[in-house]
Order: sequence, then structure tokens, then C-alpha cells
Amino acid sequence: MFATLSDRLADTFKSLKGKGRLSDADIDATAREIRIALLEADVALPVVKEFVGAVKERARGEEVSGALNPAQQVIKIVNEELVSILGGETRRLRYAKSGPTVILLAGLQGAGKTTLAAKLALWLKDQDKSPMLVACDLQRPNAVNQLQVNGERVGVPVFAPEPGNGVGDPVGVARASIEEARRRLHDVVIVDTAGRLGVDAELMRQASDIRDAVQPDEVLFVVDAMIGQDAVSTALAFQEGVGYDGVVLTKLDGDARGGAALSVASVTGKPVMFASAGEKMTDFDLFHPDRMASRILDMGDMLTLIEQAEKSFDQDQALKAAEKLAGTGDFTLDDFLGQMQQIRKLGSLSKIMGMLPGMGQFRDQLDNFDEREIDRIQAIIQSMTPGERDNPKLIDGSRRLRISRGSGTQVSDVNTLVDRFFEAKKMMQQMAKGGGMPGMPGMPGMPGAGAGGGKRKPGKSQKAKSKRVSGNPAKAAQQRKAAQEAKASGGSGNPFGATEEVDYEQAAANLELPQDFSKFLK
Repeated sequence: MFATLSDRLADTFKSLKGKGRLSDADIDATAREIRIALLEADVALPVVKEFVGAVKERARGEEVSGALNPAQQVIKIVNEELVSILGGETRRLRYAKSGPTVILLAGLQGAGKTTLAAKLALWLKDQDKSPMLVACDLQRPNAVNQLQVNGERVGVPVFAPEPGNGVGDPVGVARASIEEARRRLHDVVIVDTAGRLGVDAELMRQASDIRDAVQPDEVLFVVDAMIGQDAVSTALAFQEGVGYDGVVLTKLDGDARGGAALSVASVTGKPVMFASAGEKMTDFDLFHPDRMASRILDMGDMLTLIEQAEKSFDQDQALKAAEKLAGTGDFTLDDFLGQMQQIRKLGSLSKIMGMLPGMGQFRDQLDNFDEREIDRIQAIIQSMTPGERDNPKLIDGSRRLRISRGSGTQVSDVNTLVDRFFEAKKMMQQMAKGGGMPGMPGMPGMPGAGAGGGKRKPGKSQKAKSKRVSGNPAKAAQQRKAAQEAKASGGSGNPFGATEEVDYEQAAANLELPQDFSKFLK
């Protein structure tokens, strides 16, 4: 979503690199480019003015003029100001001290409230909570049924006493859900309310009545991040008509310009608490302003990547694979496939790669990445016999033909997989033993590296090198003379040889070499 903004900011900062001092003209030009980038991203004009003004003021201050690298200091200022307009610190849910915590979702129709309710319920389950969904959207056709289906997908019960489709009292359902949650010992209640295609009096009245009936601990305004400037006006209307405590951004994986995400928190003063960036129920998490700013500036989001890995990876399986790579076992194709499947649990590989710093320059390749590659690898490996997976060296030409036919691939695909497996195995074993990358010496202090920083001791295959004698007869004679003098003086002579300048032509003449040999001295 922030691809265009990221590219424009990256181009702006490139012009600052290598400058030892920034003039007022440099700062004005940078501020102008930042202003254009934000406006093109559909950020609200008041937010743009405030942001650019703060950057210019700080860029002319002592923190830049006294910095060793002014360009990097300007990037740091832009990063901090981005974090500020995105809300500053991460805002977490407030839970009730007694009784169930009630969370009310409000927003326009089509913003994704019903799907987001199930995503939030699954996220709360992972936080060791016991949530219950409440179907109070009795206006939209099949809204109740949709919530029930989503609740079943995430394993969360749904309280839906009314059929919906225009039938039932949403305020009565909301009021009854609190008693039902207490009876069934649920500690969180998520109330899904009806929306409208636009802001109107009926929508505001119903949302206000439900709010008054359940007295929610948190009211979350759900906004579609793809609607641009309308997100700001809608957020202001809901803030005045219903009031809310935080914002939830949906469809962050879309191709819109993302101005809503950068505007809502600054304009309304309410923090963005959650973000949804995908169709899967797991594509939902807390919104971290600092991490989002880091992504926009193409500095990656390693903390989110690490958190996802901790949740998805099987630690026992990873430990066994590491032990095999370290030499206590044989790393097989089954282990290789297991590692690939664990990576697959993290989600889209293009998204994972996008969290790494500096990947903005490879955006086109990431967008065109074929996510089915792991499926092909899995098909090839599972078409092998157990013996072939344990010892891929058994896979000869006839076996490769059989495997390719069984997996629906080409023989070249099987060849590529086997070759890559051996290369990856060699590289991973080298790194696991502390030897660094293949062809490079080990790092000092790491397992498998000697005290000499990875230097090999001379052995049978590595003879100690003697001092090389020059092929030039005159120079060879000079070297022998210097060596004799150093030996006579007890080795205290100049280690670099004679300090006097040598006349090699005169020395060659004194050797009385044959005439036909003199050409080699020129």
C-alpha cells in the first residue's frame, strides 16, 4: 500500500547522500519533495502541513548542523515524525477489572467489520482469552450467517438469537449478550454492529443505543484503508456521533495509496490499535507506529518477522534440524521439506521478504514471485521413496525420470532441486559449525574456528613456504648477499633487505652474462 510513498521518499533521500553539510536550499528542496510524496499518497492536507513544518524546523536545528552525517540525521527526523503522526506509541486493549470486557465495533458497511470481528476473536484466543461474538448486524442480508461461519472457522461461539435480514432488535440482542457471556464464562464480548453505505442519522442512533446498552470498555472504529480522504471525514463523523477509543485499519494489503492510515490518528487524536492486511483470519495484529514508519522508509520490520517466526515455528523440530546440521545426524530431504513447510506457516513469502530492510528495490521481483514454488518442491520430494529422501545420492537418471512423472514436473526441476539441496546443505553445515560462508575463513571465537581466526595449521597437504628467490640473476645475487649479512649480524639486519639503491645494470655487467641472455634483463 505504501509502495509509492516509499519510493518517492527513497529518491528524495538519495539526493542527500554524500553531503557533509546541508544548506537551506537542500532542506527546502527535501521538504518540497516530502510534501509532494505525502500529497500523492492522499494524506490529509493539514497533516502534510504539520509534518513538513516539523521536519523543516528540526532539520535547521543543531541536531542536523552538528551531526557527523546530516543526511542520516534528516532520515532519522522523518522517521520520528512519521511515528508521531501514526500515533506515537502502541496502544493496547483495556480489559475490564470485573466481568466480561465488552468491545464494540462500529463503521460503514463494506469496511470489513464482520470479518474483522472473527479475526479479533482469534487474536484474543491466542492471548489466552475466551471471547464470544455477538451478531447485532440485523440489517445487512446474511450478516448473521456470515458471522456464524467466521466464528466456526476460528473456533469461537456466536450469540445470534435473531435471524437478521431486517428482523430483530439489535439493542436487545446486545443487552442479552452480556448475561449470556457471564453465564457461559466468557471474559470478552465482541459486538458486531450494522453499517451503512454512508453516514446517516439512523446509523448513528442505532450505534449510540447499542453503546448505551452494553457500556463497552472499548469502542473501535473500523475503517477501510483504501478509501483515502473519505476515511478522515467518516472518522470525524463517527467521533462526533458515537465516539470511539481507537481505530482499526482493514485492507492494508490493497494497492491504494495509504493516506488514510497516515491521516486518521493525527486528525482525530485517536490511536490506530489494530491492522488487518490479508484475507486469512491470521492476517491481523496490533498496529505498531514505529514498525509501520520503518516499513515506509524501507528499513524493514524485523520485530514483526521475529514474532511471527516464534508463533509459527516448531522449536523441537528446528532444534533437531540444527543438531543434524551441526554433525550429530544426517540432514535429509525430509528435514529440508519440514523447514520449508515451517517457513510457509509464516504466510506469503513475498510479504516475509518485504519485511527485510532494503527490499524496496526488489519490489517488482517480490510482486512477481510465484508462491507455488514450495508446492512444487513438496510434490517432488513426496514423489521420492524414503530411501531416496534419506540419501539423495541414490537418485540417478531413471529415478529422476520417475520422480518427475510422479510429481507432474520436468526432469530439470528434479535436477535443480537435488543440486540446490546439496548446495544448501553444505552452506548450512558450514555456518552451523561456525566456519562462516563456504570459501571464507571462520570468525575468531566461534565454534570450529581456531585462535588464529580460522587459519589452517600446516600439515601434509600444506607445506611451509620458503622465501622466494628472484629469477633476475642480479636481484638474486643481491638477495643472497643481504641474507648472508643478516646471518652474520645475528638476524638483526633490515628485514626488508638492503637500504641502499642497487644499480642492477652495473650488477648485470659484472656477471659477464652471454650476449644472447642480456635481452632478459631489459
